[in-house]
Order: sequence, then C-alpha cells, then structure tokens
Amino acid sequence: MTDFYFIRHGQTTANIQGLKQGTMNTEITELNETGLAQAANLRDHFDISFADQLVASPLNRTRQTAAILNEKAQLPVSYDERLLEISYGDWDGQKNRDLEKQYPDVFDHHLHDVLPSYVALAHGESFDTVVARVKAFMTDLASQNPDQSIIVVTHGFTVKAAAMVAVQPGNVMALPEPGNTSVTKISFDGDSGQAYLWGYNQGY
Repeated sequence: MTDFYFIRHGQTTANIQGLKQGTMNTEITELNETGLAQAANLRDHFDISFADQLVASPLNRTRQTAAILNEKAQLPVSYDERLLEISYGDWDGQKNRDLEKQYPDVFDHHLHDVLPSYVALAHGESFDTVVARVKAFMTDLASQNPDQSIIVVTHGFTVKAAAMVAVQPGNVMALPEPGNTSVTKISFDGDSGQAYLWGYNQGY
C-alpha cells in the first residue's frame, strides 16, 4: 500500500472574498498573510521528512504551500495536473453567495456549496470527472511507488474527491470540503484499487 497525505493549500484572498477559485491562477488566488502563516504552522507541526516525495497541483497557491511545507524536509518535488482544483466553468471567479441566491436548486444550503447538478448551469467539471482523475493519479503513483509515503499538496474539492475514491459515499455532500492546510491520509493499493481513509480534515 502507498500512503498519501493530502494537504489543502493555505488561505487565499479569493477564499476570504468568497469566490469560486476553481482553476484560476491570478494574484488573488495566491496565499495571503494568513495562508502563509498557516503553511508555516503546518511545516512546524507536521514534519514531512518521513515521506519519500512531494507532489503538488501546478497552481501558484499549491506551489507556495508546498515550498513552505518542504523547507526543512527538502523532499523531491513534482507537479501533476490531475491534482488541479475542480473547474467551475463559467462560475470561476464569481461570488459563491451570489451564485447560491441566483441558483438555489443546485446548492446545499447548509454547506453553501454546489451540488453535482451545478454542472449543467455552469458548464463546469463534473464531480465524477474529478474523482476519476484523482483516482487515476493515485493508481499511477501507487503502482510506480509501492510502499512509499507521498505528500500531496492540492485543493479542497480535490482532497474531497480523493476521500470519495476511498469511501464511495452514497451522498457526496455528506463529505464537506476540508479546511486550509488540513491533512487527509489515504492508503491506496495500485493493483487492486483498495483504499483506506485513515483521517480526514485533520488540523495541526
């Protein structure tokens, strides 16, 4: 089994503004002061030197988080586009609150987040598509690196998608997105596809 430690990036200006970041990669989607401090705190309280490598989404906010987290451990680093955040299509960059008011039927009003049915209105990426690409990422990495421990720095929905691969929930909204710089541990077998979720949204 390969152990994956999925970490969500630190807070961004777009997070504070309540925007759908999706695959945006602009100045407002980079780490703000709080996000930089969150990444430094995780570095100081979660020693990643036990791991074999670090793989990150190529967006700036995840690159920044990975660089801070890896300052002491100096693990080999690579980037994989399968770790990108879900693309909300036409809704990338729009205020979540405004979208929820305008399209209430495609939102969970407790989580204030989109339901899978949002995709038809936003022309965005489906939940199933993200789950499939994250599963392909885990399958490839686990097959190539059996018995390794891999740090993965990625995005909120992408971490959720990885957990969905492991637990296959009947209700996908029962699994909220994790917080900034939280850690989620999943063990995955590249041959059988068997997965185990050991911890989700753990703070340090």
